Amino acid sequence: MSQPQPPLTHAELQAFETGLLSDGFVELQTREIPAGTHNASHAHEFEVKALMLDGELTLTCDGLTATYHAGDIFTMQAGKPHTEQFGASGASYLVGRKYPA
Repeated sequence: MSQPQPPLTHAELQAFETGLLSDGFVELQTREIPAGTHNASHAHEFEVKALMLDGELTLTCDGLTATYHAGDIFTMQAGKPHTEQFGASGASYLVGRKYPA
């Protein structure tokens, strides 16, 4: 079992946001997802890049499953079917969206 990560600093969050904007991610928001939420297979019309702030998220895409915790970054291509399973304490993450040109 991995050790809990210390909370991210303001400077780390600012650097992530700056990177998102410079990479063309135009919509930035912090999402709070309730404990145990499951989102069945779906796809988005936008690309996603997100930084986990708290909790746990398990993504399954193309038959591969990965679990993310505080401090981890995850991405998802536009139009890519995937499922989302949030942990027992829910999750929060800072996310940017980039729409196709």
